[in-house]
Amino acid sequence: MVTTLPKEMIEQCRKKLLEVKSEILNRVRESRMDLYNQDDYKGGDEGDQTMRALAESEFLSMHERLRQQLMEIETALSRIERGTYGICEETEEPIERERLLAIPWTRLSIEGAEIREAVRRRYAR
Repeated sequence: MVTTLPKEMIEQCRKKLLEVKSEILNRVRESRMDLYNQDDYKGGDEGDQTMRALAESEFLSMHERLRQQLMEIETALSRIERGTYGICEETEEPIERERLLAIPWTRLSIEGAEIREAVRRRYAR
């Protein structure tokens, strides 16, 4: 199905996607530099080493969340290029405009998200 969104809205969403992508890449770069540029990175007592390990674990956890978001952004940019942006993957109906403006990388309409959640709950038992 081909998108029926106005070109201005698609461009607005593309701009927001690129801005968020840039912010994420900057956050990852800065947090990596903060983590590995600490003066006391090597050595220290057991408490220091534990704190470093916790900081690394937190960094990796954040990094994974940001990586997932980057993948969603790249997928949304790809859908814009293919002309399928704004179409729900679950219902194949248009995604609500307000939802796209709020979460431009979303792949699901509200109805589609509810359907996926219901299926996930059913099979999680």
